[in-house]
Amino acid sequence: MKILVLIAFLLIFLSLGSALVYMMKDKGKSNRTVKALAFRVGFSILLFCFILIANYFGLIQPTGIH
Repeated sequence: MKILVLIAFLLIFLSLGSALVYMMKDKGKSNRTVKALAFRVGFSILLFCFILIANYFGLIQPTGIH
């Protein structure tokens, strides 16, 4: 589970980085930045839902704040 979440976070950060590169390279002339940011938002929502479902089915356990 930790590896899946780590891979998801890496994909989210890579998408954010690619949006930055597209924003600097295209100077607003294409919609690649919007597509990269939309992918990031969608993937973040998907990750959040995955964590909720994994918690519900007991695949991950909350540790609480110590």
